[in-house]
Amino acid sequence: MITDSHGNILSGATAEAAGLLDQAVTAFNLYRGDPFAPLDRAIALAPDFAMAHIAKAHLYAISTEPAATKEAGVILAKAKTLQLSDREASHVSAIGHVLAGEWTMAAQALDHHNMRYPQDLLALQVGHLTDFFHANARNLRDRIARVLPQWNADMPGYSFLLGMYAFGLEESGDYARAEETGRRALDLNPQDCWAHHAVAHVMEMQGRPQDGIGWMIAREPHWSGDDNFFKVHNWWHRTLWHLELGQIDEVLALYDGPIRQDRSMVAMDMIDASAMLWRLHLSGHDVGTRWQELATAWDHHADGRTYPFNDWHAVMAYLGAGRQGDVERIIAALRQDGTSEAARWGQRIALPLVEGFAAFWRGDHEKAAALLHGARFIAGSFGGSHAQRDIIDWTLMEAALRGKLGGLAEALAQERLALKPHSPVNQGFASRARQASAKGLKAA
Repeated sequence: MITDSHGNILSGATAEAAGLLDQAVTAFNLYRGDPFAPLDRAIALAPDFAMAHIAKAHLYAISTEPAATKEAGVILAKAKTLQLSDREASHVSAIGHVLAGEWTMAAQALDHHNMRYPQDLLALQVGHLTDFFHANARNLRDRIARVLPQWNADMPGYSFLLGMYAFGLEESGDYARAEETGRRALDLNPQDCWAHHAVAHVMEMQGRPQDGIGWMIAREPHWSGDDNFFKVHNWWHRTLWHLELGQIDEVLALYDGPIRQDRSMVAMDMIDASAMLWRLHLSGHDVGTRWQELATAWDHHADGRTYPFNDWHAVMAYLGAGRQGDVERIIAALRQDGTSEAARWGQRIALPLVEGFAAFWRGDHEKAAALLHGARFIAGSFGGSHAQRDIIDWTLMEAALRGKLGGLAEALAQERLALKPHSPVNQGFASRARQASAKGLKAA
């Protein structure tokens, strides 16, 4: 009987192929190296190795990219023809939900899977990412909390579990425990990119830009290598802190360097690029032709159907590049009737965000404020982290200030200061809001 490194039985495997699966899962855990190459070798050695096919389908399915989603469907169809154990069939069912755009159903299926197979590390990580992609902060934390008692530090992959738990704690607002847990994970495995990223999120949410920059610089060799899938996102985090401190030359250098120098076509990397250019625009900085390059890259992914969080970020680039036709194309796609959860996200959440950002871009600040004020309370339903979704509140804040909506601007500024009282950006918002209110009173 052949098993993986955690004792899970593998249908159709050989000993050598099972070792290759473990290599692939470790690469996925670390977000380093190419997990597909060992999976392809495993399939070549053992064509009926179910988990090799299933792991490959998982990796494509959670990419949130149209072409990869299609490829995942092809692989899943092959997996269904193989002899499957109950555990493997459970994986297949969860992947099917993702491909159907039913992210919550997929997460719930993996909840029950993880309860039955608490040492299935691949399922735990895919489940954690599924929680992230539909912004379920509670389950980002509790999925890991449910299984941690059945793990210990001597088991392979334990540090990765701690890294995931750290991120769940952070997204749930438990910042002290999140940082402690993330640092413990890194003590066990300094290469754990997700744990590093969890600690970075703590520093972002607590308004600690100097600490954050120091954290990234001190650990840069561990997260910035060419083989690191997460490197652009970590550079984005560092860039956010430079923007917070008003260090615009550094922001632009990092954008033109590690964030976009390779012209990445990975959706996650393009999300970060769109969000950074939009923040620079909100801050009054001209980003030149950078919008055009990014908008062209988005053409390969933005379809208004696969994952609306991506489409919303594509629209930022299309607006910046003056490609109104593509903005309208995305809006039309989001308005289409659809019964899947992803389609409902498009209609209920992405559409007001896209229309609100478009209104802001054309200077209709009152309409932008009306759309975004409501949308920000439901945007946590369809993906991204608190740090990523903060761009909604930044844009709403600017709409209120530029639209001379004094009461709204002052209220929003106080919201932001309550969370990050030492933030230079938030202090600037508060000062401008007070000035706007004073002018309004004088005019009255």
